[in-house]
Amino acid sequence: MRTVRATAAALGAVLAAGAASVAAGRLASDAALKAPPGRPLPTEPRLTVHGTSAGRIALTRDLASLRPGTYGLAGDGSHAVVGPLLDSAEHTADSVVRRLIRVTHGTFAPGDPVWLTPNVHVGDPGTALGLEHADLDVPGELGTLPAWFVPGHRDTWVIAVHGLGTTREHALNVMTYLHRRRVPVLALAYRGDLGAPRPPDGLNHLGQTEWRDVDAAIRHAVRCGADRVVLLGWSTGATMALRAAEHSAVRDRVAGLVLDSPVLNWQATLRALAQARHTPDALLPLAVRAAQGRAGLHADRGAHAADPGRLGVPTLIIHGPDDVVAPWEYSRRLAARRPDLVALHTVAQAPHAAMWNADPDEYEERLRRFLTPLM
Repeated sequence: MRTVRATAAALGAVLAAGAASVAAGRLASDAALKAPPGRPLPTEPRLTVHGTSAGRIALTRDLASLRPGTYGLAGDGSHAVVGPLLDSAEHTADSVVRRLIRVTHGTFAPGDPVWLTPNVHVGDPGTALGLEHADLDVPGELGTLPAWFVPGHRDTWVIAVHGLGTTREHALNVMTYLHRRRVPVLALAYRGDLGAPRPPDGLNHLGQTEWRDVDAAIRHAVRCGADRVVLLGWSTGATMALRAAEHSAVRDRVAGLVLDSPVLNWQATLRALAQARHTPDALLPLAVRAAQGRAGLHADRGAHAADPGRLGVPTLIIHGPDDVVAPWEYSRRLAARRPDLVALHTVAQAPHAAMWNADPDEYEERLRRFLTPLM
């Protein structure tokens, strides 16, 4: 009897441990599958405000706060825009001073928790940039998709699609530049975004189903007079653009792709986000399997997002080796295997989906060179 009881107890412990591991893997997969729009990814460190004065703000010294370029600075109910480090300021062992360009809303006081974000602008094209625009309703597979349309005089439109951790406000970073080039821009909110339909399972599918909303945007643009479109996507928005260019019934209208920090391997991205939530290495395979089971993700489909043989239009990839969410190596491989179609612009010291922020002038020059022959 003692042996039977001991065996039963051991079996119960194994089953309990297995159930706990499965639950932990499922929780770890939430980092990607339930990433809320407009909230920082777990890879983005939290900083603390050390002080403010005219035109400057002191932040926790961190690799993030030392990044070059221009970023949004977000807190609870507050947003500002910060520029580069100030060489003339006194930096300390635990803080650095950056240029404070403007406070969009709210206040920043010593001790406030904040984080850097690629979203420099808040609002819509009118309130944020002073651009004439229309609020559109794009018919989608699951229902109406909100979109901003900024008119232009060209027959080729740019359809802008944000990715993980951001909203369609991300497209505002490049909207003034595109407007100066007289390019019509359609900035899309897709399933799961504020005002857009909720996915049936409530999960982010990392582009594997969301691409159909990009397809809906292409169809809408064509109905409204676009001759061709260029798909500009960040992060999983870039993944959606790739899939739409391959699978859409109107893919012949896609003239080119601009992919900023594309998620070309969803397993690598999910592992990175789970690790950032301090998931033990032993549980990372469980997180991947949990994501496969919960969201219907498949390794073969993930590989197809970066399949050089399936690429059919000119493509500009803007990506950097410091991206810990979507490994740059996959972009480098894709560019190396299709030099006839793919141009890769590498950006150093830029986090995921923030290639514009690191050097806006260079980013826009690369866009100009790519878009000019497609217009």
